[in-house]
Amino acid sequence: MAGRSIRTYTVLPHLPERVQALQKLAYNCWWCWNPEAISLFRRIDADLFETADHSPVKLLTALEPNRLDRLVRDDGFLAHLDRVEEAFDNYMAATTWFHETLGEGVGPGAGVAAVRIAYFSAEFGIHESIPVYSGGLGVLAGDHLKAASDLGVPLVGVGLMYREGYFRQYLNADGWQQERYPENDFFNLPLIPEMRADGKPLLIKVPFPGREVQARIWRIQVGRVPLYLLDTNIPQNTSDDRQITSRLYGGDNDMRVRQEMILGIGGVRALRELGKMPTVCHMNEGHSAFCGLERIRIFMDEMTVDFATAREAVTAGTVFTTHTPVPAGNDIFAPQLVENYFAAFLPQLKIDKNEFLGLGRQNPRDLNEPFCMTVLAIRLSNSSNGVSKLHGTVSRKMWKNIWPDLPDAEIPITSITNGVHTRSWLSADMLQLYDRYLGMQLEDRPADHSVWARAEQIPDAELWRTHERRRERLVVFARARLKVQLKNRGAPPVEVARADEVLDPEALTIGFARRFATYKRGTLIFRNLDRLINIINNKDRPVQIVFAGKAHPRDQGGKELIAEIVHTARRPELRRRIVFLEDYDMNVCRYLVQGVDVWLNNPRRPLEASGTSGMKVSANGGLNLSILDGWWVEGYDQGNGWAIGAGEEYTDLAYQDDVESRAIYELLEQEIVPLFYNRSRDGLPRGWVKMMKRSIGTLCPVFNTNRMVQEYMERCYAPAHWRFGSLAADRLKKAGMLAQWRRNLTRGWPQVRVESVEGGSADPIQVGSSLPIKARVNLGGLSADDIEVQLFHGLVDSFGEIPSPRTTPMNHNGPPAKSGDPWTFAGSIPCRSSGQHGYAVRVVPRHPDLANSFEPGLLCWG
Repeated sequence: MAGRSIRTYTVLPHLPERVQALQKLAYNCWWCWNPEAISLFRRIDADLFETADHSPVKLLTALEPNRLDRLVRDDGFLAHLDRVEEAFDNYMAATTWFHETLGEGVGPGAGVAAVRIAYFSAEFGIHESIPVYSGGLGVLAGDHLKAASDLGVPLVGVGLMYREGYFRQYLNADGWQQERYPENDFFNLPLIPEMRADGKPLLIKVPFPGREVQARIWRIQVGRVPLYLLDTNIPQNTSDDRQITSRLYGGDNDMRVRQEMILGIGGVRALRELGKMPTVCHMNEGHSAFCGLERIRIFMDEMTVDFATAREAVTAGTVFTTHTPVPAGNDIFAPQLVENYFAAFLPQLKIDKNEFLGLGRQNPRDLNEPFCMTVLAIRLSNSSNGVSKLHGTVSRKMWKNIWPDLPDAEIPITSITNGVHTRSWLSADMLQLYDRYLGMQLEDRPADHSVWARAEQIPDAELWRTHERRRERLVVFARARLKVQLKNRGAPPVEVARADEVLDPEALTIGFARRFATYKRGTLIFRNLDRLINIINNKDRPVQIVFAGKAHPRDQGGKELIAEIVHTARRPELRRRIVFLEDYDMNVCRYLVQGVDVWLNNPRRPLEASGTSGMKVSANGGLNLSILDGWWVEGYDQGNGWAIGAGEEYTDLAYQDDVESRAIYELLEQEIVPLFYNRSRDGLPRGWVKMMKRSIGTLCPVFNTNRMVQEYMERCYAPAHWRFGSLAADRLKKAGMLAQWRRNLTRGWPQVRVESVEGGSADPIQVGSSLPIKARVNLGGLSADDIEVQLFHGLVDSFGEIPSPRTTPMNHNGPPAKSGDPWTFAGSIPCRSSGQHGYAVRVVPRHPDLANSFEPGLLCWG
């Protein structure tokens, strides 16, 4: 009704003083990776906890006063509460790995400011009760924050607070995916509003064409780590702008640009308002790449420096992780769209339109190339990495045009393999088993990976019985969920009743759950259905498969895969053996990874950047059956799971599907099923348990986020923090000098050339000797200190290339007698192995403050 004015107020649950600690625990997500805390909230009201999506905040809000009164009189509950509160307080106050090993003074520079890392991501999967994630990228981001908390890394998260988050999935009667978007009730989430001193909400503003869009700041506390989330759904914005944080990955490119401006530019402004400006920004995927531009603008404004100087400092303090191994997965915008949205922002950067757009182009001089957020992120980062070794290789090939003269092996994109936050995904049963036999306290010693080697000491019977209990719980969960699905779909009562007969608690159980993108091939195992039916319906050795996963709302191919699974599962001979669970989320994922015997993963190599679900399975004693792609290339050792194929890549995709589906059937028939059902006299599958222990002992120490975050800290954050501190000191003095050096280098580089190369005449050369090389190099107007002349050498392949090159610097004996003449450089190549070798001479830039010699993108080959 026009003119209606509604005033709002918030009602909070009143907790008696004796149980006030429940509020403290509910508003810190530490509880979600502490089994004792989860058990405490479940103890309050188990049924209500289930219906509240396992949310302590919702649980406390919905409690009747008389239930609270009974809790206050329950001595057992109060003792449980006191134990959990003490554990939480001890956790928050404990000395951590970061302070023990690195402390505040990170890096070799004296006087460097205390490190603070800001981790930007478009989604964060902390827990199913906080639905601001879609899948693997978000869950990884959530696990990253949890590990940073455990390790004490001084990190804050930055993201968006979506009103609807990602969609909830249900299937219609034909098995076709439908989407619904329930609104998040912010006041039933563990959201803490950031307020100004006068008690009003803290707001930030981001310039948009013809207006400013404002955003409110919410905080979710993840252990020791705060996660700040921006929300544009406030009265100060137009109805259109209030939609910016409405839906994760919703809308068209226009909406995507707006979301990414709020995330990147707004995220930095939020940290500035909160007094938490970072020394290092970590961009988790390219969605937040605009944060670099905002940090540059701030330096220009505060320090009165030019764009080039500010860029040097900001780039030094930025880390970028790419997750997408296909070009289509990277955000690309039309130049006109970006230009329109940055019309108000661009004048503050004091660079022209083409220079600005060139930051997002692989070839900055190609005015027709679109603007790519991944390219912008790479150009504004001190280091860039993929999320597995194979993905690092794929990424170097994908983005090599940024460095067109550089061999693939030297493209400055490295890799740090993903991990999982083990405690978040371990069943309580497995955690107790590990505490008992590995002598480990995962919470107290998060950085000690050596204890996993003690997995061999776990008694076979205890490990197997623990795992069997988890499989039984998975079956009970799947049956109950299937019944709800069928009822919601309007299935007849007889079909609903049959849900109690699906799956067998003692049968070999395979899990397949992930985002239903077509390259993940969710129906590959159905390629020869008759053969699969024979495997599944073996009377003495039955096999069953549990599927789950969502397709993107616009991915028709992914939806077709889900429909095919549902239709196949309805066949009379498969009805009890194949189940598809709707609305895959972190809760469903936990039941699956804790309960399955085998985790199936069959993407088209090399399109799986990393994958992490199989890591969660191995921590719970499950085994992996996977294509050698992503993390499994590094994890598989022939005794800790199974590989589908040998890492081949195909151009004929139908032939590939035939070959790899046959490989799955053969592994099931000849190895997996016999090993599972081959029991000793005491009923134990000794061979299977042996493989379980090997999987735990070899995979858990490596594929976890504690190792991953340590690696980021040591290889990325600390060097970026030190370099940022060095360049930003004394009002960006060194950054200004580096920017001026870069300008001189760019002007002088066209005159640099290798005039001649003289090598030893003897051929062949004996192993153990060396090959002397001389080169005459024209430096133009540059000095010898500006460059390094290198010998680029190694074994030559059949294409005449050097796939694994080594470099050896060449030295000079002083300037030439006549100014302007070429300099003479000399060096030698040690001959350590026989074979066909080759070499070339090249010139690269050199400066003590450069991140690496290839970063300027200048290279001169002889």
